[in-house]
Amino acid sequence: MVELLLLPFVAGLVLTGIHAYFGFHVLARGIIFVDLSLAQVAALGIAIAILAGHTVQSPAAYWYALTFAIGGATLFSLARRYEKLIPQEAVIGIVYAVCAAMGVIALDRAPQGAEHIKQVLIGSILAVDKQDVQNLALLYASIGLIHWLLRKPLIKASFGHDANLKNSRFAFWWDIFFYGSFALVVTSSVRIAGVLLVFSYLIVPAAIAGLFATSMRNRLLIAWVLGALITGTGLCASWVWDLPTGPAIVTAFGAATALVAIIYWLKHLTLLLFGQILAGVFIVAGLLLVAFPKMDQPWLDAFETAVPQAHEFFFTSDEIEMRLETEETIKSADDELTRLRALEQSVRWGETDMPLEKQERLRQYLAARGEIQAGDQIVLRELRVEVRERQRYGLGIPMLLSGVTLLMITFWRKKKIRLPPGLPPHR
Repeated sequence: MVELLLLPFVAGLVLTGIHAYFGFHVLARGIIFVDLSLAQVAALGIAIAILAGHTVQSPAAYWYALTFAIGGATLFSLARRYEKLIPQEAVIGIVYAVCAAMGVIALDRAPQGAEHIKQVLIGSILAVDKQDVQNLALLYASIGLIHWLLRKPLIKASFGHDANLKNSRFAFWWDIFFYGSFALVVTSSVRIAGVLLVFSYLIVPAAIAGLFATSMRNRLLIAWVLGALITGTGLCASWVWDLPTGPAIVTAFGAATALVAIIYWLKHLTLLLFGQILAGVFIVAGLLLVAFPKMDQPWLDAFETAVPQAHEFFFTSDEIEMRLETEETIKSADDELTRLRALEQSVRWGETDMPLEKQERLRQYLAARGEIQAGDQIVLRELRVEVRERQRYGLGIPMLLSGVTLLMITFWRKKKIRLPPGLPPHR
């Protein structure tokens, strides 16, 4: 495990190092989706290279992508000068949509176009080699050093501390430099990490770090630590649950963002606000159960799984017996299907010998058994629908009334707290 994931983890650290820094500039400029847009422009260049007969990882494809990305960077630099006429974010969105559409059109003409689109989106960070990591580290270290040497005018141009510099004739050239170096970074990163992962490295660590620090140095340190932890978590999750590596890391970034948001929100949560939220949950859940009992109710399914007695309370004795028998049949079928599918996979990979006739019979049996199992699931679903019709009155209406009552109490308490001292409540 360690040998397989070590290089992808180091690559993630390299990506975090440069993208977290650019992320602060992107957030300060208010161009959140510029990374996605530039990455899509670079992906269009790769698509054109594929049509020209080059492979995705070839040097020619890289130079196609870089040329397109620099063109996009120049366009964004020009757009900033006319931001009063048309918002720069609108230009970024238009460029993204057009380039995405043109990329799909181009790859539709290429062999295995769907695979190429998938690779551009999620990358292949698991397949990165030592030379790739060294090249990225050297390139990003060089860009980082240049940005550090020019940090004062770049920070002023992004963060707007100096209005004279921002509006001067040199502002355009500083934007050209910023977007050009950013395009070089994005083009190099997309080749191994894909569009979605590069965007996550750019925005998530920088956005979270901004909640806990104000100085640039402290934000960078927090962002780098977060990027390392989240990368390691995503890689471990992809290994344990056999998930695609890139999407697993992106999901880890999303989970980290949600966790930080919840913690930050809970710090400012009052008892009255909690009561109002709880009341809203009860009202919405009860109203949906009363109005649409046959629709999916995931919250109720989860509750009934955790507390089976709550589910059985609304069943008749015959329905309980039918449900238990059906669940037992489904469990037995699952065990058998798992065993036979493992046998089929073993035969497919040449680990087990089996005559072609038996292989075909096994395939047909698995297909038929899957249809039977689907029929058993339909039986359970129909039983659930019958129960939901009863629960709309025995559970939905009480929840709805409880939510309304709790909401009225919270508003009454809030109004009472706001009364000036010494004044009686309004009657």
